[in-house]
Amino acid sequence: MKINIIDRMVMALVITTLSLAGISIAAEGQREPQDEQKRGQQEKQKEQKQQQKQQQQERVQKKSDQDQKRQQQRVQQEQKQDLKQQQQQQKRQEQQQERVQRKSDQDQKQQQHRVQQEQKQDQRQQEKEERRLSQQQQKQLISQQQQRVVQYRQHLEQQERLAKQHIALLQQQKRMAQFRYQEEYLEHLRQQQIHLRDHRFDYDRDPYFYAAPIYRYNRAGRYYQINRYGADVLRQALHSGYAQGFRAGKADRDDRWRGNYKDSYAYRDANYGYSGYYIDRSEYNFYFREGFRRGYEDGHNSRYRYGRFADGNYSMLDNILSQILNFQSLR
Repeated sequence: MKINIIDRMVMALVITTLSLAGISIAAEGQREPQDEQKRGQQEKQKEQKQQQKQQQQERVQKKSDQDQKRQQQRVQQEQKQDLKQQQQQQKRQEQQQERVQRKSDQDQKQQQHRVQQEQKQDQRQQEKEERRLSQQQQKQLISQQQQRVVQYRQHLEQQERLAKQHIALLQQQKRMAQFRYQEEYLEHLRQQQIHLRDHRFDYDRDPYFYAAPIYRYNRAGRYYQINRYGADVLRQALHSGYAQGFRAGKADRDDRWRGNYKDSYAYRDANYGYSGYYIDRSEYNFYFREGFRRGYEDGHNSRYRYGRFADGNYSMLDNILSQILNFQSLR
């Protein structure tokens, strides 16, 4: 009886065990298809991601290629524009150079034409002048000139003594700027005296002595006639007077001395630059003083109302000079 009970219990245990094993095998059999399906999905997702990544890379590469191509196109376009601008600029420069060259050629031709015209006028004027004076008139001018030179030599010797006295007075007054100016003025007079003594004048070849008068001018209510060479000396007198007047006026201003051009020895002497030829000394002195007075005013007041300073020299303005001389043509 006990054996049957035990056999039944063993049989029941075996049946239970087999049942549990069957259930486990069935469960495992069901899990395997699910895992395989899950792995398939994961691989598929991985492939999709790889495809998306590859597509993204392809899009980036394509965009980069497009950008590079557009950049190259822009560079090429800019190079074409730059080349076109350079060509246009070069063309404009060539055109400008051509215009400048044409204008230069025209100006040169005009200048040559003017020079030729002036030369022809001068030649005609000289021919007229040469025909105007006779031998007797020439001899008379030469005789007057020789007397003028002798008188001027004597005058220079007298003026040197007066100049030394005036310089001594300036030292006493301690007007050192004016003293230095007067020393330079006196030295120039000495050089004029030496030149007048040593110079050998060729009366026969000097055009002054056969050139007829071409201007007339008025001084102190009286009219005088003069040729071109004498007129040049009167112009020189005004320029020299202005220059010396300016220096004298500036010297008095530097010495803080009251302005009075008539106290200056140079104004009283008025022979600076006079060679002794072509015009009387009195004529030269008159126009030298006209220039000196104006130059002194400019120099003492530190201005340029009547003259200018250029290339290291003082000179009178052309319009002021013309007003003073007021030459009238005889032609």
